[in-house]
Amino acid sequence: MNIRPIKRLSKSRPTLEGAGVHLHRAIGFNGADRDVDPFLLLDDFRSDVPEDYIKGFPWHPHRGMETITYVLAGTVEHGDSLGHHGVIGTGDVQWMTAGNGIIHQEMPKGNPAGQMYGFQLWANLPRALKMTEPRYQEIKARDIPVVSDDDGTHVRVVCGRFRDTAGPVEGVAADPIYWDVSVAPGGHKTFLVPADHQAFAYVFAGSGTFCNAEAPLSVPTESTRWLDTAPPAQAGNRALVLFGEGDAIEVHAEGEGIRFLLVAGRPLREPVAWYGPIVMNTQAELREAFDELERGTFLKSGAAPD
Repeated sequence: MNIRPIKRLSKSRPTLEGAGVHLHRAIGFNGADRDVDPFLLLDDFRSDVPEDYIKGFPWHPHRGMETITYVLAGTVEHGDSLGHHGVIGTGDVQWMTAGNGIIHQEMPKGNPAGQMYGFQLWANLPRALKMTEPRYQEIKARDIPVVSDDDGTHVRVVCGRFRDTAGPVEGVAADPIYWDVSVAPGGHKTFLVPADHQAFAYVFAGSGTFCNAEAPLSVPTESTRWLDTAPPAQAGNRALVLFGEGDAIEVHAEGEGIRFLLVAGRPLREPVAWYGPIVMNTQAELREAFDELERGTFLKSGAAPD
């Protein structure tokens, strides 16, 4: 077993997206990052203030990539050019493969307490699947398996396999792992991750130390001061931990325990031409996609929404 070293620690940054949604971005600041290939973007949209998210993400296009939305609290209403519409709520996941083109909207509503908590991850599609037919995999919370150990460790398996348990999302090109991991106070756990995958953790509750970190990755339950004041070797709430090469990830939970997303995928190692919600391999393909938007020929399946 080869424990992955920590390659980089970073912190998510306040960002404004959609029609005026205040969120924190952990990946996706300056175009494609080879260190997280095949992933492109990770947004954390947790808020207790409806004004931060209620304007949502009105109708917009996607092509050549996938969006993965995971809701922890509140609801997100969605609709698209294929005629799909519905609501994803607490614990639900929507894995959308945009393929050759789709136009959709996502409108966060929050819960009665005003809470809207969740994450959206973007994954690239390989050249061979850029123009595949769009599809949805919408998974309800009750259908996401949870593996629990006697020591208080819990793993919600959205995608990939944890021990003998497979997540419900399947047929994704990058063979990804997407787990919601909770480790109880004092727990010391090792998680196997395929050696040919890129991997990262996004910490959003508790505190702990990953592998060979020079200092604990402390994540106070109620602290945003960390965003401005923590020393470089430490990370707080909204921390991204990027791992180097190996086949396992090790974490030691401290204080009240730790909770994080563990995400991994097989890198595509292809050129990326990316602007806004469209991700292709060349600038010519990117220009063609936006030209089609202008001409009204972007959609290959379904019709533009009203």
